[in-house]
Amino acid sequence: MSEITVRALTEDEWETYRTLRLEALRESPDAFVADYDTEAAEPEDFWRARMGRSDRLVAEADGEQVGVVSIGSAGETKSETAGQLFGLWVRPDWRGRSVAASLVRESARIAEGKGLDQLYYWVGADNGRAVAFASSFGFRPTDDRRPMRVAGDDSGQEEEVALVLALGEDRG
Repeated sequence: MSEITVRALTEDEWETYRTLRLEALRESPDAFVADYDTEAAEPEDFWRARMGRSDRLVAEADGEQVGVVSIGSAGETKSETAGQLFGLWVRPDWRGRSVAASLVRESARIAEGKGLDQLYYWVGADNGRAVAFASSFGFRPTDDRRPMRVAGDDSGQEEEVALVLALGEDRG
């Protein structure tokens, strides 16, 4: 079994993030609000600015990049110590091989290191596999739901799940 490593990308690695993001949009268009053509047309300064707004993590194995996830602000309606996990994607040939789990574990570790005490994540309400995956890490449903905005179809629903990060540990 290949060793999976996860690391944060630096702002100067915007091209790595761009490549993975565009591959994700092309391979799994129904999983993202954005679309490939729009993001592929964006210039370098767009991608650099995007890198500065959130932490971007990449999973690597066998010398290749096999997955990506982002950690950002949970929004104005949440506490300042809450973050959001989003944009989770794993290359199809690496699914089921602990890549997503490695990305989520490292995301939680980074979030804790930043002093966050909760991590939110939106999952498709009818995506049993995603709901089960999030539940396996301790994510639990909140009362928040929203239409799933995917490629012009908003008939689906997303539910927000939250993970309470380790409490009582020395955060200094």
